[in-house]
Amino acid sequence: MDDGRTGRSELAAPALIQIEQLEKKYRTRDGQVVQALGPIDLTILQGEFITVVGPSGCGKSTLLNLLAGLIERSGGSIRVRGTPIDGPQRDIGVVFQSAVLLPWKTTFENVMLPATVLGLDRVKAGERAKTLLEMVGLKDFVQKYPNELSGGMQQRVAIARALVHDPTMLLMDEPFGALDAMTRESMNLEIRRIWRDSGKTVLFVTHSIPEAVFLGTRVLVLSPRPGRIADLVEVDLGDERDLDLMTSDRFGTYSRRIRRHFQSKGVIE
Repeated sequence: MDDGRTGRSELAAPALIQIEQLEKKYRTRDGQVVQALGPIDLTILQGEFITVVGPSGCGKSTLLNLLAGLIERSGGSIRVRGTPIDGPQRDIGVVFQSAVLLPWKTTFENVMLPATVLGLDRVKAGERAKTLLEMVGLKDFVQKYPNELSGGMQQRVAIARALVHDPTMLLMDEPFGALDAMTRESMNLEIRRIWRDSGKTVLFVTHSIPEAVFLGTRVLVLSPRPGRIADLVEVDLGDERDLDLMTSDRFGTYSRRIRRHFQSKGVIE
């Protein structure tokens, strides 16, 4: 089984994140220790779009939170360009399933929140915020409030907010899970475009196998708890992708490979 340090790691792109023997354990109320994730070894290259799939409770969100430095690891290491992650990182942006916008602030003001928290130059940050809002198709909505935006628009605001401080990596935890099917397809196209235009490295958690294949340069398949790497699928479908791609034989081949890890009850073998 590919441990994530072969294949694409042999290409010219440098390693951005190196994960070695990463584990997360929780202690229950009755004192038992539950292994939630790992051990995992994985190298993420600069500029990759890694999608993560697996059954409920396998540790997908736990992995994302560990990478974001939001929770402490129980074992192993995570390094960004050789520097250990020991807490929230300015170099990493996070987008959650809910946009979590402040209802009393405008679109522009919501995007500017990280700049305020981090004490960035407001003029430069403001220019970047305007550029990002144009990139995500919201330049005409900068003065609108969250209740004036659709669900897809709100998620675009959340994406722009996560990028305003110019992080190297973007972590996304099922950001389109609450959207209707048509909006979700539109957002899949949008996030691929944003990824290409921004040059960021993305790790994207999803429950959808087709979404994982459509978006990813590689698909990380996690096993049931404790989540370990069941498969690491390199997706060679080109950079220019449209929705018609989902009906192609090549797309079906990747989807079937991933789906074979799931039994009829929806768990990974």
